[in-house]
Amino acid sequence: MIANITVITDNLDYLLWGRMAQGEPGGVLLTLMMAFGAGVLALPGGIALACLAWRYSGIVRRVLFAWAELIRGIPLIFVIFWLWYLLPMMMGIDLPGAVTVTLALAWFTSASVMHSTLAGLQALPNGQYEAAQTQGFSPWQALRLILLPQVLRNVLPSLVGIFIGLLKDTSLAFIVNVPELTTVAGQVNSRVQIYPAAIFIFVGVVYYLLCSGLGVLARRWQRRALQS
Repeated sequence: MIANITVITDNLDYLLWGRMAQGEPGGVLLTLMMAFGAGVLALPGGIALACLAWRYSGIVRRVLFAWAELIRGIPLIFVIFWLWYLLPMMMGIDLPGAVTVTLALAWFTSASVMHSTLAGLQALPNGQYEAAQTQGFSPWQALRLILLPQVLRNVLPSLVGIFIGLLKDTSLAFIVNVPELTTVAGQVNSRVQIYPAAIFIFVGVVYYLLCSGLGVLARRWQRRALQS
């Protein structure tokens, strides 16, 4: 039992930070950086696409729905592979693996954010939008100032679930050898070649703490929003 714990404590810095001292973040730190970066891109991107689909109900909505269904119907691991090979060909430069995975996660997650936000918009009574128009609000002003604040409060549990999934999906970065938590855990396991159960139980506990912590923060924010 003590030896099981020792294999974690001896490699804890590497599991948490990677080679941060050499300017190469990894482990838990890189996992959080990728999740945060993808979330920062996916949330406003998905909301913007939902607003477009809500505002323009014709061909624009159909095209956006087709795009979202295509992305949601493809395993994320293939999206990562496509961007890993296609972006250098299209842009003529080699992007860091962490950047490529972050973009793939953002692209994939924005489709789910769009679906959730659009469902929230469609669930609101039509009278709110009509009342805003009679008060002189433009369609975009009504959307930004009146409808979206309500929608985001209503769909917060759904968004939290989406971003918890995003956090867990960072583990797929191991397929392109990005040194996030799962990858460095595998490296530690290959190096020491003992106690793999202890190493990956530690990884599972870390993911659980990160995801449950995100859920707790979201619930606190929602309670404060409802009280205000």
